[in-house]
Amino acid sequence: MGKKVLVCGGAGYIGSHMVRQLVESGFEPIVFDNLSQGHAAAVTGVPLVRGDLLDPAALAELFAAHAFDAVYHFAALIAVGESVIAPDIYYRNNVVGALNLLDAMRTAGVDRFVFSSTAAVYGNPETELIAETHPQTPINPYGRSKRMMEQVLEDYGRAFGIRSVIFRYFNAAGADPSGEIGEAHDPETHLVPNVLLAALGAREGLDIFGDDYDTRDGTCVRDYIHVNDIASAHLAALDWMETRDGSHVFNLGNGNGFTNREVLEAARRVTGIDIPYRIGPRRDGDAATLVADSTRAKTLLGWTPKTPEIEAIIESAWAWHRAPKYGPFSGA
Repeated sequence: MGKKVLVCGGAGYIGSHMVRQLVESGFEPIVFDNLSQGHAAAVTGVPLVRGDLLDPAALAELFAAHAFDAVYHFAALIAVGESVIAPDIYYRNNVVGALNLLDAMRTAGVDRFVFSSTAAVYGNPETELIAETHPQTPINPYGRSKRMMEQVLEDYGRAFGIRSVIFRYFNAAGADPSGEIGEAHDPETHLVPNVLLAALGAREGLDIFGDDYDTRDGTCVRDYIHVNDIASAHLAALDWMETRDGSHVFNLGNGNGFTNREVLEAARRVTGIDIPYRIGPRRDGDAATLVADSTRAKTLLGWTPKTPEIEAIIESAWAWHRAPKYGPFSGA
């Protein structure tokens, strides 16, 4: 296929890792980002256009200036707790913004779209491993906003010929081995970086939300997948769409679940630091266990995680957090 690719949200955590893999694979990415969550410093050597998916005029100008062969969408708001208290913001950004992007693609005649979805579309799991066929009953506005867009893509495929691949991420973690890009949210809501920030003394202790779940130690179980493994699946999606119409859904996870306390213990082993933590109340909208069955991605896309071990994932994140190049803890 062609080489010019639009990466919406390409200055963010997953998007910046995607851009790096695209460049290494010979593509020409253009980043479109409003920098509300992303960082300009995470984008090096490729064009960065500052703009918002809620601005149709900016999108029209972008598509008029470039002949894109495919579009990646990483520009969503992702904090479950925030979505519960501010659902209006989540539906506007995650649904209306994505619809604006799809309409700009249709006008420009671009028909390949890779969409970042989430395990949150499943809600409370009914099986130990969650496959794509599991019922989709999200329990928070974030998950519902993503499920809405999955349904939109099914309909746009039938009505308008938009080809799409939807990836339901489990828990992205880790950082590029170069140490040049990594996770730098403000505020940070993800467990692995918060554990490491606590180890560095960059935050006062660590909050574990709930220890009374029906799990082996009472804390939530999550499936952690290295951010570069997520990006490699997105590369494979471009070839998949070359010969397939319609919308296609894939889980991205390791198939191994770790409790919050187990992640904390792994971080202690990696860092050699006794990391303090507090047990707090459950967060609204959190499921007890989310572990992926990613057989479909492995079988059909030929994708295999290269960094499945939780210690290795944490080690790569630790290298980044000790010397971040940008973000709230970089000192820049």
